[in-house]
Amino acid sequence: MLTVLLQSSNMRLLLKLPFVITAMLLVSKSNGQLCSGSLGDPVVNITFGSGGNNTGYTPTSGYTYTSSTCPNDGSYTITNSTTSCFGGSWHTVVNDHTGGGAFMLVNASYTPGDFFLATVSDLCPNTTYEFAAWIMNVLSRFGIRPNLTFKIETPGGVVLQSYSTGDIVETGSPVWRQYGFFFNTPATNAVIVLRITNNAPGGNGNDLAMDDITFRPCGKGVVSSAIQGSSDTVNVCEGNTNTYTFTGAVSPGFTGPVFQWQVSVDSGSKWKDISGATALSYQRNPSLPGVYWYRLTVAESSGLGIASCRIASNIVVVNVHPNPLVNAGTDKVMFKGDSVALSGTVTGESPVYFWDPPLYISDITSLTSQVAPPANMNYYLYATSAYGCKKDDIVFVKVVGGIYVPTAFTPNNDGKNDHWRIPFLDPLLNASVKVFNRYGQQVYHTEGQQVDWDGTLIGMPQSSGAYVYYISYKKHNEVVNMRGTVLLIR
Repeated sequence: MLTVLLQSSNMRLLLKLPFVITAMLLVSKSNGQLCSGSLGDPVVNITFGSGGNNTGYTPTSGYTYTSSTCPNDGSYTITNSTTSCFGGSWHTVVNDHTGGGAFMLVNASYTPGDFFLATVSDLCPNTTYEFAAWIMNVLSRFGIRPNLTFKIETPGGVVLQSYSTGDIVETGSPVWRQYGFFFNTPATNAVIVLRITNNAPGGNGNDLAMDDITFRPCGKGVVSSAIQGSSDTVNVCEGNTNTYTFTGAVSPGFTGPVFQWQVSVDSGSKWKDISGATALSYQRNPSLPGVYWYRLTVAESSGLGIASCRIASNIVVVNVHPNPLVNAGTDKVMFKGDSVALSGTVTGESPVYFWDPPLYISDITSLTSQVAPPANMNYYLYATSAYGCKKDDIVFVKVVGGIYVPTAFTPNNDGKNDHWRIPFLDPLLNASVKVFNRYGQQVYHTEGQQVDWDGTLIGMPQSSGAYVYYISYKKHNEVVNMRGTVLLIR
């Protein structure tokens, strides 16, 4: 259980969060990553949520919670932003440290004092941890500067170690700075208190924002990993069948290290142990398209199963890029001597594309090129993505000589001219063909199909005589209509 208390000399503000932690001993501080070895995932990560309320905080006397994003002296808020406070003497802050969340905004009380306490327990014994917090001086002009002291104490109040930030100077624009230290836990579990004290008074400045308070295990040695021994990133295409060997290395400092490779498919938000991948090397098999992050985690044999004991290597990445999506369009039909437009589509990661063969085509690099082949021809649309991934598709262009409509047929089942058919009226023309008897009754109709009338209507033979036909189709996006008669002879 992690218990957090915010207070001044006159106030106590209690926060209880479900985190696990233990005794610590201060070692050092720096900006950026504080640990000189390898880090694990945060065991405690106070991000102040998404803002807009005071969930988890119980104010008493001294500091008071306000929903205003410009809190007065002795007040604080949890917010996503602050704008144009106190005549513009505060920075306009539009994001928390990481972006998209909230931060704690404090206008210091007039009396210096503690404003953050955390009691932690149950970390792994004999392990190094990094504590860090991100702080911003929100004052945009000269004034009283925040000056913080981090202390590690026993529950009885004995100071084990402390570190002071000194004055946190004002800046011309909003700047988050990371402060903290790393520490070793004792051989047996204990309970410690983290105390953050503001050494300066309020009144004319000493206004600060705080975000992303973390405790992370820090390894005794450096853990590293690579792909095939050297690279940390591999780009492959969908369908690639290569396997890749990840290799790990651990510097001295572990007594009995145990290993576990992990994978993340959401850019490190969540990590999953890879079953059976418990050696310094791991062979990755082919997979579906996606971005895959891998890392090697290490712990002493007694603590591998405990997340707070693990440290992790650098991340190695396998990007499996999808092949371009290529569609050369539907097959085409054209009359000899005319032309027809190809209508392909290509999507993907910045693909380049072309038609092949480059014969009888207006532009091989245009998806809507005109083609005029003298005979039937296949055109291939080839595409290559920015990562060299390839795909192609084919369209068939059928060249017909023209439409000849027979003027008579004899459906008498003698095997000769028993059906009325129209040569070269290809289904690709999507023609509509209708036939009517002398009474105006429709006796035959087809749409986008081969014309094949056997002289019947619903299975009943029609009488001899002249029948009127109507044919309609598109040519160069213009509708062509044909009308004539066909003689049915029995």
